[in-house]
Amino acid sequence: MKKIRAALLGAGARGFGSYGPYATRHPQRFEFVAVAEPDPGRRERFAKEHNLAPENCYESWEELLEQDQMCEAMLICTQDQMHYEPTKLALEKGYHVLLEKPISPVPQECLALAQLAQEKQRVLMICHVLRYTAFFSAIKEIIEQGRLGKIISVSHHENVGYWHQAHSFVRGSWRNSKESSPMILAKSCHDMDLLLYLIGGHCNRISSFGDLTFFKEENAPRGAAKRCLDCPLESKCAYSACKLYLTDNTDWPTNVISLDTSLRARIEALRTGPYGRCVFHCDNDVVDHQVTNMEFSNGVTATFTMCAFSKLTSRTLKIMGTEGELRATTVGDKIQVLPFLTGQVEDITIPPATTGHGGGDEGIMERFLLEIERGCNSDDPITSPWISSHSHMMAFAAEKSRVSGKVLDIEEFTQQFK
Repeated sequence: MKKIRAALLGAGARGFGSYGPYATRHPQRFEFVAVAEPDPGRRERFAKEHNLAPENCYESWEELLEQDQMCEAMLICTQDQMHYEPTKLALEKGYHVLLEKPISPVPQECLALAQLAQEKQRVLMICHVLRYTAFFSAIKEIIEQGRLGKIISVSHHENVGYWHQAHSFVRGSWRNSKESSPMILAKSCHDMDLLLYLIGGHCNRISSFGDLTFFKEENAPRGAAKRCLDCPLESKCAYSACKLYLTDNTDWPTNVISLDTSLRARIEALRTGPYGRCVFHCDNDVVDHQVTNMEFSNGVTATFTMCAFSKLTSRTLKIMGTEGELRATTVGDKIQVLPFLTGQVEDITIPPATTGHGGGDEGIMERFLLEIERGCNSDDPITSPWISSHSHMMAFAAEKSRVSGKVLDIEEFTQQFK
């Protein structure tokens, strides 16, 4: 089995923490030979971890892609607004690409990259890692075995978690749709993709409702300071940055606010950086709750609810078929099958994964390398850039519906961007 060599664009939480470890766990299968990362600390950290030569460490993706093709694959883990150009250049140079989601915040760019990958006969896989978990694979298998009969309706919930919303979507990199993407694309394109995967048909029509209700200035308690370190109300606030980042935990999300995770460095990060701001005094504009209704080509209807206000960060799912019902939660990775005829309820617990996203980070790397080895001629890829583009169009259309108040036809919506 040939070892695949790769370059990484963006050595942040996903590039370094999610995909980087695959190379250290499977050195005979995969290795990094170059990195592009503007932050010198992150760049040096990645270079040290993967023994990269100094001449193969670049400050920008532009510098790296100016070079002749240096390996077979490229992992692109830059910020949302910096996906299209490097992916386009990488495909044109002959790289196979694993691209962090979303593909792009621009609908035309999503479709253009799928088309380019097809023309260049290169693998382009989008990091919808949840498809590659044992949990969602088991649910898909139960559906395909016909144990639920014909699927009629699906109810899917993404419980973002109050602290996760505050970290990523109020204070963090995905807080502002003009700088990154709308919430349903940045966070929930995973869920649009999962619904496509599990239901099996294309989405025909979609409507959506939601808003930014809580995390805004007029909801700040009287006397609240602009920063948690200075706030006399900090001890009574569930969203306090002190409670989230000044604990014994120095893994994610704490390691996002500072490369140096010492207490002194974290306090300084809260004093001067974006993660120390009061959640009611940030420049966020993405929604904190949204519901989406969908009608699929095979007659299935689905509802999706995303909400910040949950204790746990989890996904819960209910699939209703003509012969049975399935209930599932990612809390403990538990699945329950309730057949109508026998009434014998089956409880299934998926063994805990040892890698990120319930094993999805490892799973998508395995599949990416397999697709490269197959030479882009796989007859049954779990995902493709066209499927991923369709799930993105669902997210774009849902956001358009939320803003306009209209029910949208997905095909008509997509046609305007071709």
